[in-house]
Amino acid sequence: MNLAMEVAPAQHIEMVENARALLELSDVGKHFDNGTVALAGVTLSIARGAFISLLGASGCGKSTVLRLIAGLTQPTRGTISWPQAPSPRRRAALSYVFQEPTLMPWATALKNVMLPLALSGVTAKVAQTRAQEALELVGLSGCANSYPRELSGGMKMRVSLARAMVTRPEILLLDEPFAALDEITRAKLNSDLLQLWTERGFTAVFVTHSVFEAVYLSQRVVVFAARPGRVFADCPIAGESNRGEAFRTSVAYIEQCAGLSAKLKEAMA
Repeated sequence: MNLAMEVAPAQHIEMVENARALLELSDVGKHFDNGTVALAGVTLSIARGAFISLLGASGCGKSTVLRLIAGLTQPTRGTISWPQAPSPRRRAALSYVFQEPTLMPWATALKNVMLPLALSGVTAKVAQTRAQEALELVGLSGCANSYPRELSGGMKMRVSLARAMVTRPEILLLDEPFAALDEITRAKLNSDLLQLWTERGFTAVFVTHSVFEAVYLSQRVVVFAARPGRVFADCPIAGESNRGEAFRTSVAYIEQCAGLSAKLKEAMA
């Protein structure tokens, strides 16, 4: 196994990340009213500009972590903090990409992308300009006037990604956005997302079940164990951040996928 896949000492990771942390989860737990313990003792520090994947089996709390970061639900115990925010009550500007595109079927791609700006009070003229720029960013400049029913699954997801990017977020949360797509489309969107991250410099937290996707995209993969959800391993990923198809067939990629698969198997056991 590639040495880069060895789990870095927790203390070392914490020291490096805390030096420029955008987000910190400290001993976070989440219990639901039905008695389910979704998370227990999750401590995680995420640096500004990092691309981190949360990897694990269904039910291990990965999506719950995203919802907690987004403020869609609150932890039962522990704290979530934003060390670089101007005040303790503020969090970094964030956007959320769900597993389904969740587009308004009666609105064009352009209108769907304009929605977050319209809701925040941006003028229609400015919102339209920025939405057109966002669609161009994801390769859909020619589909602005198309309705969701006229778009493929991959194109719908691109619209969803453009809608998330139009607000120019500091942190982008992605909850298995490509899981329902065919392998060819998924690989293309992985590469496009990585290019967006490289060019725009946002922080990305990506939930996935796929070892191959996690290694291709990430600087770091956090493996979760379930019952209750908790961090099992924190694995740095070696390789240039601006990766391409050559990386997918490299020895480094194959070895790191094998190492991460072993960690995931341990976590599931």
